[in-house]
Amino acid sequence: MRTLSDYAQLVEARLGELIPAAPPKRFAASEMPWLLADSMRYSLLAGGKRLRPSMLLAAVEMLGGDPNDALDYACAVEMIHTYSLIHDDLPGMDDDTMRRGRPTNHVVFGVGQAILAGDGLLNFAFETMLAAALRRPERAAAGLSAIAEIARGSGVTGMIAGQALDLYCERERIADVSALEAIQRGKTACMFLYPLRAAARLQNADEATLAALTDYGTAFGLLFQATDDLLDVVGSAEAMGKTLGKDAASGKLTCVSAYGVDGTRALVEAQHRAAVEALSGFGERASFFVQLVDGMVSRTH
Repeated sequence: MRTLSDYAQLVEARLGELIPAAPPKRFAASEMPWLLADSMRYSLLAGGKRLRPSMLLAAVEMLGGDPNDALDYACAVEMIHTYSLIHDDLPGMDDDTMRRGRPTNHVVFGVGQAILAGDGLLNFAFETMLAAALRRPERAAAGLSAIAEIARGSGVTGMIAGQALDLYCERERIADVSALEAIQRGKTACMFLYPLRAAARLQNADEATLAALTDYGTAFGLLFQATDDLLDVVGSAEAMGKTLGKDAASGKLTCVSAYGVDGTRALVEAQHRAAVEALSGFGERASFFVQLVDGMVSRTH
């Protein structure tokens, strides 16, 4: 069985190929300018667990496919995730200066260029997926269905919706549990469950499989966010690679502010049980995902 590290290495190598370093200070039409390539690569290749794309690849393999055939879709998911981090760190949003253990994109390249780096990664993600679908015309319908899933997960009813609600609740000092769930299902869980659904689409899976992966992805995403909220209070800034304590300081609605530390830990345990149960029908084939969610319960970064 492949490990998270195995999938992450596949993603890492392909990301460097998809956005190579550009020649410095060359003004040429129809090519990516060096400063845009530099700023996109700065955040995209800064490390990280590559969790979301690895889960897509692992789901494809669990369903009998070749992860290499889905690699560009997985890399697109990481591009979208990275764009969201660049924009999330901007002064108009979370206003953070550290990400993945080094200065955030706008600190290094300026706010305007950071916005463009995020925009570039989002747009190039869809260019990358569409090119992958066009290379396999006999499987174009499956490819387009996968792209549609990823678009929904990252879009105005998914991740962006959750981020918009997050900003609103922070500004208005709203402390409503239903608002918290809407925020966390949108901004966090959607970018786990929709890549899993994309994997199912690539493999032409049935509705029962789609439902199981949806349930797992939702539980995993809510668990991940709950542990993230815990670590913002009790974690290590060095291990996390970002500034901690900002949520409480800014009055952000989190699991800890809504349920307290003990209540959040109970939520983590409940979502862990839900995630494991969701894939119980896959037996040993789901062992990667069971081990993954087991590891998330005790993660330190």
